[in-house]
This record gives sequence, structure tokens and C-alpha cells, in this order.
Amino acid sequence: MSTALESLITRFKTLGIDQQLDYDKYYLYSIITHSTAIEGSTVTELENQIMFDEGISLKGKSLEEQMMNLDLKVAYEKCIRIAKGQKEITVAFLQEIAALVMKNTGKEYRTALGDFSSANGDLRLLNVTAGAGGKSYMSYNKVPDRLRAFCEQLNANRREIGSFNMQQKYEWTFDAHYKLVTIHPWADGNGRMARLFMNYLQFEQGLIPSKILKEDREEYIRALIATRENEDLTLFRNFMSDIMIKNLNHDIEVFLDSSEIESETGREKPEISREKAIKSREKIISLLAENSTLSAIAIAQKIGITPKAVEKHFSKLKAEGIIRRIGPDKGGHWEISQTRLANLD
Repeated sequence: MSTALESLITRFKTLGIDQQLDYDKYYLYSIITHSTAIEGSTVTELENQIMFDEGISLKGKSLEEQMMNLDLKVAYEKCIRIAKGQKEITVAFLQEIAALVMKNTGKEYRTALGDFSSANGDLRLLNVTAGAGGKSYMSYNKVPDRLRAFCEQLNANRREIGSFNMQQKYEWTFDAHYKLVTIHPWADGNGRMARLFMNYLQFEQGLIPSKILKEDREEYIRALIATRENEDLTLFRNFMSDIMIKNLNHDIEVFLDSSEIESETGREKPEISREKAIKSREKIISLLAENSTLSAIAIAQKIGITPKAVEKHFSKLKAEGIIRRIGPDKGGHWEISQTRLANLD
């Protein structure tokens, strides 16, 4: 991990990006959306927000895709709840989380060695390969012992984590991701579990959770393969660090572009940013005129700013009497005062 990443994390927190309204929720929705997209889901972040918050089924999306996202949300929420407790990592714990990830999309398997279900988090009783023509993962009969050793090592590391610097903490979580997906304990869901477990360890240590975008899927897989073939963990560590740097830079740029105040200095941004803010305000009013039920995240996606920035515009528009909320957050709508708009013009 480079000092560039540590500097970006410091700037990210100094700007207060992680303190934005509903930041944790929307960031989690993004993590879930991209993790399932890597596995073939076509559900978007906006669609997940609608499904998660409104409980509305998605038209044109398969039931399996929807359940994949809903199950992963439940698994993440449980991990977030228990992360602060430093729960001992055991094979049983990993199976419990895997069962949540695969609850509604897991399969029943019948083998000569017995039946097992990925929906129950059962360890595989068959051998698997890494895609068509790929190398085989370790034999199924080695998985239980290797997984126990993996857990024991992580628990030992956690007793020493207080002496780790930020770089070492992140590398520890990256290594856990790589090792878990390499052990490949389950017949299904190993990728989602490896990414979730990496994030779980990051939640535990108070780190900004890593997110792998669907656009980086090919590079991600190549990094895993290269690390395995060369037996060099630095390859995957470097890939994950580069991904985090790219994502943090993007989030910082979006935040600054959508904010009228430069948080680091307390000074107003250049006039061009004011013009952007005015245009954003006009677009928000126009969108609400077309559809008064739009949420902040829906508007944010349409005009390319953050949900927090939309919320700021909502607050100012309400204070000026231009819009007012009719009804609750769920099921309500916005009403625009044409008189106030005319007076502004």
C-alpha cells in the first residue's frame, strides 16, 4: 500500500465525506450492487435502493438476481452488527454467514460422499475448477483443515492488530480475501463471501471498506490468478490498493464538484462551481416537476451529483418556500410553489 492511499483516506475523512447523510447506507448499497454484478447480476444501484428501501419487486429482473442482492444485504447487515464485538472467527461462523449469502440462491448437491447444500453454508464435498479450462482448487477433503488453520491465523493476528499501522491492516484484509477465495470452501458464492469477509474485517478495524467495481471485474480476476500462479501476495495487495486509490479519488472529486463550499479551507469554491450548483438546482426543480415522488438518490443518479448534495438543495428549496414535502418519506411527494418560482424569476 502506498502513502498515496493513506493520504487519500486522510483527505476523505477530513472532507467529512463519510459523514454525509445516509452515506453508510448508500455506500453499502454500492458495495452489494457491484459484488453481485461481478457474479452476473444486472441490478443497478438505483434499482437496489428501490428494492431495499421500498420493498418493490423489480420488473425485468430475474427472481434469482433480486434474491442474490437481498440475501447479500442481510449478510452485510449482520456482519456490520457483530463487527464491533470482535467475534471469534471459526469455521462455523463462516458457514453461518455463507448460509445468509446463499439463502435463496443456493443449491442442493448429491454426491457419492453425501448430500450438502450451499444454501445452508455447507462445505463442498466435490472438487471444483477456476472456470472453463482453469486449474482445480484444492481437493474438497483438504478444505476443513485448511479453513480451520485460516481461522486460527486470523484470530492470532487480531490479538496483535493494535500494533499494525494502516497499511498492515489493509494488507491483512486483502490477504484474507485472497486466501478465502483460494481455499474455495463452498460450491457457490465464494467470491461474494471473500469480498464480504474482507469488508467484515475492515468494519471491525474501522477502515473504509474496499469496493471492487463491476467495471474492474476482468482485472480483479487476473490479479487473483496472477497471485495464485506466482505465489506472490503483493500482486493482489497492489491491485486492491490501486482500486481503492481510484475509487477514493472519484468519490472526492464527486463530493467537491457537488459542494458549494471547499470543506478543507472553509472558502467558497470558484465561480464555475457556483454555476454548477445553480444548474443542479434548476435540474432538481425540473425533475420534481416531472415526477414529484423522486428520491434524493434517484435525482443524484440522474444529474451526476451525490445524494448528500441533493439533500442540501432540498433543504435550501424548502427554506425558500419553493418546495414542501407532502406526506412521509415513503409514499409521500414534493409540491412545488409556482408563485415562489415566479417571484425568483
